[in-house]
Amino acid sequence: MSHTAITDQPAPVDPSSGPRGHSSGNLSQRSLPRWAPAGFAVLAALIGSGIGAGAGLDSKVQWGLIAVVAFLAISYGVTTAVENQRQARDRLATSVVWVCFVLAVIPLFSLLWTTISRGVKALDINFLTHSMAGVLGSEEGGGVYHALLGTLEQVGIATVISVPLGLLTAVYLVEYGKGALAKAVTFFVDVMTGIPSIVAGLFILSLMLMTDTQPSGLMGSLALTILMIPVVVRSTEEMLKLVPNELRESALALGVPKWRMILKVVLPTAIGGITTGVMLAIARIAGETAPIILLVFGSQLINANPFEGAQSSLPFYIYEQYKVGEVAAIDRAWAAALVLIAFVMILNLVARGIARWKAPKTGR
Repeated sequence: MSHTAITDQPAPVDPSSGPRGHSSGNLSQRSLPRWAPAGFAVLAALIGSGIGAGAGLDSKVQWGLIAVVAFLAISYGVTTAVENQRQARDRLATSVVWVCFVLAVIPLFSLLWTTISRGVKALDINFLTHSMAGVLGSEEGGGVYHALLGTLEQVGIATVISVPLGLLTAVYLVEYGKGALAKAVTFFVDVMTGIPSIVAGLFILSLMLMTDTQPSGLMGSLALTILMIPVVVRSTEEMLKLVPNELRESALALGVPKWRMILKVVLPTAIGGITTGVMLAIARIAGETAPIILLVFGSQLINANPFEGAQSSLPFYIYEQYKVGEVAAIDRAWAAALVLIAFVMILNLVARGIARWKAPKTGR
């Protein structure tokens, strides 16, 4: 008769269960809910408003600064108490990033809101299709058609001149440029990027005085060209540098000439970024006022010929109307500012659309 030794061995314990079979539900450390930052922000806003009102602070900016400090302190303190100090430091850094983002966005939205709220008073179809011919500054009516036409022509001419020059310069710097000449070109492009617009206007004005040339839209376009070329060169250069060298080497290994490799491989690959850079350069010069004041002189009549006679533009129109000081003129200035912002916004949307359309496909 055999005897079997029976030993008591513990049953296997499920890792997901707690002691003695009771489920713990969550073995991770305590953590704040997802809505905690929003709750901190609301509480901080209440604290900022309460302290600001109690202390008699008139400026809402001071209230906001108090709320920001309260938000950071609450976020760090509560996270330290509930989670741990490492998570608190991480949440503090995240909160600082969000606060900086909000502080940067507030002026932008304030600018847009002010321009839209004041610009819609005079903005209608007649404003876009009529000029200021025969309309006094203190009178109602008039429009921005002549200034919008001048802006389109002047910016268009500057673009036609700047894009080929900037594109070819960038191709030279990336694909061919070596030695002292390339370094000198890069240096002067960087210097030209920071040139004030009034300096470009004075340069063209000096040429006009030496050659006895009359003001026209073309002269303003030449000054805008000086401002636009370095932006096009720098943005195009950065886009061309992003093209992988393997594409160049593969094309050259097949016996393709270098100029054809640049034309058929490099430029098509970077065309999305190049287009975005060109659109941003156009948006940068569309709001320039100083060169137009010096070189175009402004006009209240419709002048569709940019090569002869004074013209107007949207920035000059805004300056001209705001200088009048009458209520009707100031309303027209805000409406023209809204048209200019819409023009720049449309250019940026077009640039983003083209960049997304031409972006390399990353799917399988």
